[in-house]
Amino acid sequence: MAHSLTTCTFCGVGCGIYLETAGNRITGVYPSMSHPSNEGRICIRGWNVHEVASSPDRLRRPLLRRDGTLEEASWEEAFGFIRRRMSDIRERWGPDAFAFFNAPRCSNEETYLLQKLARSVIGTNNLDHGTGVYTNNSIEVLDEMLGRPAATGCVADLERAEVILVDGVDLGVQLPTIGGWVMRARLNGATLIVIDARRHRIAEHADHFLQLRPGTDVLLYGAMTKVLLDRGLVDERFIREHCHGYAAFAAEIRDYDLLAVAEACGVPAAAIEAAALAYGRAKTAALLYSTGAEARHPDSIRAILNLALLRGQVNGKGSGVFPLAEHNNLQGCCDMGMLPDRLPGHAPVQDAAARRGLQKVWGTAVPERPGVGAREFFDQAHADRFKAAWLCRYDPATTATFCDAASVLDRMELVVVQHLFNVPTAAHAHVVLPVVAFGEERVTFTSTDRRIQLAEQVVEPPAGTMPAWQQLAQVGRELGAAWDYPDSAAVMDEIAAAVPIYSGVSHASLTRGYGRQWPCTRDKPLGTRRLFEDGCPERGFHFAPLSKPAHAPVRPEGFPLTLISGQSLYYWHQNVLVQNSETLRREHRVLLLDYPEGFVEMNADDAEDLRIRDGNPIRLISPDESVRTTARVTAEVRRGTVYVPFFLRHVERAMSRRGPLGGASLSQPVYVRIEKV
Repeated sequence: MAHSLTTCTFCGVGCGIYLETAGNRITGVYPSMSHPSNEGRICIRGWNVHEVASSPDRLRRPLLRRDGTLEEASWEEAFGFIRRRMSDIRERWGPDAFAFFNAPRCSNEETYLLQKLARSVIGTNNLDHGTGVYTNNSIEVLDEMLGRPAATGCVADLERAEVILVDGVDLGVQLPTIGGWVMRARLNGATLIVIDARRHRIAEHADHFLQLRPGTDVLLYGAMTKVLLDRGLVDERFIREHCHGYAAFAAEIRDYDLLAVAEACGVPAAAIEAAALAYGRAKTAALLYSTGAEARHPDSIRAILNLALLRGQVNGKGSGVFPLAEHNNLQGCCDMGMLPDRLPGHAPVQDAAARRGLQKVWGTAVPERPGVGAREFFDQAHADRFKAAWLCRYDPATTATFCDAASVLDRMELVVVQHLFNVPTAAHAHVVLPVVAFGEERVTFTSTDRRIQLAEQVVEPPAGTMPAWQQLAQVGRELGAAWDYPDSAAVMDEIAAAVPIYSGVSHASLTRGYGRQWPCTRDKPLGTRRLFEDGCPERGFHFAPLSKPAHAPVRPEGFPLTLISGQSLYYWHQNVLVQNSETLRREHRVLLLDYPEGFVEMNADDAEDLRIRDGNPIRLISPDESVRTTARVTAEVRRGTVYVPFFLRHVERAMSRRGPLGGASLSQPVYVRIEKV
């Protein structure tokens, strides 16, 4: 038996684990006792991450569509087909006929080469990471207000916080290791504030649980902010020395009325005030939010950051803003430039100096016009603009809930899928390229607290497979690029040259200690534990004025319930890696044993009024549509709301009818009623 230290790649926490191997097989997992992100603790997914590599359903040879059927092919055939088809499409339709997408599970190396293929070889900025189709990503908001699109602290600092505010994320299900940090801090005396429309396990332990009506979060934060202003609980020195836009922001906040907001939110005014005072009186405070918040309007994130700026709680021991990434490398994908309007290192694509820097490294021009992201690509109204799609570890046919990705892909002249398994999206591909599994390649990932870490190779991949980054390098060469990457370490060396905040990173340096938190530069090779530990950014922080309180949307008569669409709470049981782990598949499907066809959640009091029992078939009716489903009666959702989980796509689509996939569409309320079948 051998044991190798590596990084768990199931979620964004990036726990340190040891992989146990026997021969060329991974046989077990153990947590690292000294890794700063988990200190000897891992969740059920981490304990069983090794089972995925041994799945008998893995792809082991390329698949090429011939006469309408995917058949096994050689690598030479697959690469030759891709070269001919991509060259032909580019010649006939131009570079912007292509779009490149990856899952936020991709390594830094393969993400970097994918966006480089798009930009330097094809000549387009049409690229995006896979979560872009269903969230309002907070990159631009964080950059606009804090100057850096990332967590400002590190996970281990949560134990030093006097107050922890958790918004829109069920840590017990989605990020259990961070949930453990929060609960230990709570047991050690920290005050816990939870803001959510659902009563989840962390909320049960909160000192202040504000169970608000869906879509009223900006009002709630505005009221909390007004309490701080009225009570003089703002850090005037911090604001004066480091912030801009405070006067305009404060002028709008003065118009908020606590009682009116309380009525709109469905939360007692006293509870809002008590939570605000607890936060305002704390010397250190951490604010945590995740994709539950990002699916709302960007003003939700602005409101959270405004609260942090008022108290100067953006940096320091026990303080900070934590945009939590459930996907293991969402941060790294953004750092590598897997966005239609951002280059590697987060510079806008219009930034001429940043383009010149990349051009110096790549030896080719970089397109300056912002590209098209996932939402626009998968919007049927725009699909005819595109002729080819490259999907790296991305399965939009399963995960892109707000669109019919399959029908869009069926209109393409070329669809290339790189994946470990024959996922539903592969049915719409012209070429499917098998990739390698966790533990079979040496690549890096960047966790939710900016920690760049190695995932070590501990076994050899099956014959016939190839790492995704090698496939991308080969395609680049097939299309005429002089790409020479003898190993993944060479890719990281180029990343260090192209991405300033990674300039001090190499595979060799990452083997010492537990990775490096960026900015990790040549001048600071050990990285940066807290984002602003060397001082606030030169341009300072910026408050974002919020619109004055508006009347709540008019609820149609006869539709008394508000629908909540759950982006990630019940995500894990459909995760392709979970489905290919015997233990995880069993554990994450427990709830579905009682509801084999899925469910929507409703409050017990609402169910009693309608004489609906748990498990009853029901009809969910909106002003535009109706659909049949099953009721799960639970106290986790507040009275007057209905929760539709991520995986219940037919209900989600039938109820939303939101039209084009614009940002605001994700936050528009949908009103429904329920009838017993």
